Amino acid sequence: MRRPQHPFPSPHDPGCSGAVPGNLPAELNRFVGREDELAGLGQLLNESRLVTLVGVGGVGKTRCATRIAALTEKRYCDGVRMVELSAIHDAGLLEHALIDALGLTDHTSRPPRTTLLEHLAGRQLLLVIDGFEHLVDACAELVRELLRRAPRLRVLAAGRLPLELDGELTFPLTPMTDEDAMLLFAERAAAVRPEFRLTDGNRAAARELCRRLDGIPLALELAAGRLRALSTEQVLQRLDDRFRLLTGTSRSALARHQTLRTAIGWSHELCAPEQRLLWARLSVFAGQFDLEAVEYICSGADLPADSVLDVLTGLLTQSVVVREDSASGTRYRMLDTVREYGAEWLAATGDTDRLRRRHRDWFLGLATWCELDWFSPRQGEVAARVESELPNLRRAMEYSLESPGETHLAQYLAGTLWFLWVGCGRLSEGRHWLDHVLAEEAPYDSSRLKALWVLGHVVALQGDPVGAIAALQECRDEADRAGDATALAYAVHRTGCLALVTDDVVRAQELLAEALGRYREIGELNSNVLMARIELAMAIGFHGDLDGAATICEEVREVCEDHGEQWALSYALYVLAYAALQRGRPDRARDLLGESLAIGHAFHDLLGSVLALELLALATAVEGDAAEAAVLQGAADRIWPSVGLPLFGSAYYGQPRARCEELARRELGDGPYESGLRAGGRLDLDAAVARALASGPADRPRTPSRSPGPPTGSGRTRRPAASRTTGRGGPERW
Repeated sequence: MRRPQHPFPSPHDPGCSGAVPGNLPAELNRFVGREDELAGLGQLLNESRLVTLVGVGGVGKTRCATRIAALTEKRYCDGVRMVELSAIHDAGLLEHALIDALGLTDHTSRPPRTTLLEHLAGRQLLLVIDGFEHLVDACAELVRELLRRAPRLRVLAAGRLPLELDGELTFPLTPMTDEDAMLLFAERAAAVRPEFRLTDGNRAAARELCRRLDGIPLALELAAGRLRALSTEQVLQRLDDRFRLLTGTSRSALARHQTLRTAIGWSHELCAPEQRLLWARLSVFAGQFDLEAVEYICSGADLPADSVLDVLTGLLTQSVVVREDSASGTRYRMLDTVREYGAEWLAATGDTDRLRRRHRDWFLGLATWCELDWFSPRQGEVAARVESELPNLRRAMEYSLESPGETHLAQYLAGTLWFLWVGCGRLSEGRHWLDHVLAEEAPYDSSRLKALWVLGHVVALQGDPVGAIAALQECRDEADRAGDATALAYAVHRTGCLALVTDDVVRAQELLAEALGRYREIGELNSNVLMARIELAMAIGFHGDLDGAATICEEVREVCEDHGEQWALSYALYVLAYAALQRGRPDRARDLLGESLAIGHAFHDLLGSVLALELLALATAVEGDAAEAAVLQGAADRIWPSVGLPLFGSAYYGQPRARCEELARRELGDGPYESGLRAGGRLDLDAAVARALASGPADRPRTPSRSPGPPTGSGRTRRPAASRTTGRGGPERW
């Protein structure tokens, strides 16, 4: 949607050349009125680094905050970002929600607040925080620290109460003026009945209706939705009758929060019985939901599944439910105030626990299906689906933790979502949930054992070998005791992976080979099994057997193509590129790495992306373009802090970087090489990937290809304390 030019002054910062794309939601209908309010908000944002827009539910806080952010985004060199908190119930997820809104991916074990502070420290950015009132204490404490540590950050908060921080300017958002209310009502009415116009015949009734509704936008939109079946005069009469029931014969206005609740209640009364029932049941969802989930969770003998679509459509036409299209398809959402009203009715019927249990069971089933479908051509669709369902998946874990005797279901869900934590760049949140569910007392059943090996895997990828070996050893011991062959296979596998990233390639080969044997015995084949084969290929490749590594990964590539698997394929391509580059085929390596990098980036897999980018930098140096190699290496250097200790401190994984630096410095000299690194360090992840994928041999002159040659320095295998084997590594390769 094209946004109008903002009527506010440009930023004073001469280095601010324009807004960076943000995440503001597109406007689904035209913004009406509020010119004075927008001007006032713009002025306050000039005066203070923290402005809080406060008002009753339904008064338009979210819409106004979004609008002013869009109008002023060119003030901020680093853009505008919006975080919506109404679906977040656990204060421990507050920082994770902000990280998501800022578009960050952090794989490390650092506290998420540290990630936020480091990212925002030098940025000129407007952060819009919406719907924080139920987390007000935690939110206020976080905002205080962000503003203190990030001097160029500004915050626009929107909620029902202020944050009460020093320096905060509060802007009370009052209902719309009579004129603006009339404009809004007329526009929304025309959306329901295209022939609707304000005329001499209906203008007086419309004006009185807007007055009776106190100019509250949500109430006006609900009333406009009634014009499909009623005239303006009939809507006014019926609403006025309801107000009289509450105020006696007095025509004095109700308090504004009562006005909105009365308008919502009136809309509720005018709904058919099955619409009121669905309204109440929809309140168990967090954030968005889809038709399939509604049909399962909300249906019953009193609301047959095959009638749900028609009933939902009725709620859509009355503005009770809003339709939103997303990457995962058509979805729906209820405004917070409307959802809260439905939740009260659901509680009054005594049906809340049953509906929340059905909600939890549906999302347990969804997670199970998604885990199975991850190993299929629908892998990308699964990634989009679980991302959109994350608020509901969180709610399902919370319910299981709150329910006596059902901790194992929370553990099952946290473990089953390994592909979200590991494959879709959510290691930090994954660790939050895994730590949380494992802290609860529960038997060592298959659910707890799965959560343990997934935790070990997550923690290993975060660069915390001590935490990883503790979780994996516990899983292995208890799986042995329980005779759980599946959990034992995964624990052995992930211990082998840990040995690999800590340079104990001899031990890694032993454990990974053992794990693959166990997988064969139990008939396991999925993305994890393919990763075990790829990790074994890495180990033997690091040990000097390039032919063996390539053979394994070509076989994995065939399996991936047969099953439509992409995520594991990206790592197989990396190993094949590694072998090609060692054999003096940088052109072949570049092709393989381009595909690997594109897949890893699409899945938000920082580890896969940065490994491919570094190897691509070396290929570029080998091809003779040392300047571009330095830029790509600088871009990789910027990414590594979000992955963990660069290259996990691994000499084997670090060899491409060391060799690239050696070649590029020799070609360029220290000064130009460092300049190239700095240029690459200014590229964000998207820009770095785009540059890497766009460049190629045809773009620049080349010197003849040459093998990267042997590494400088030692490649001797290092063993973690937990290793029980001895022996030396194989031939040193870069």
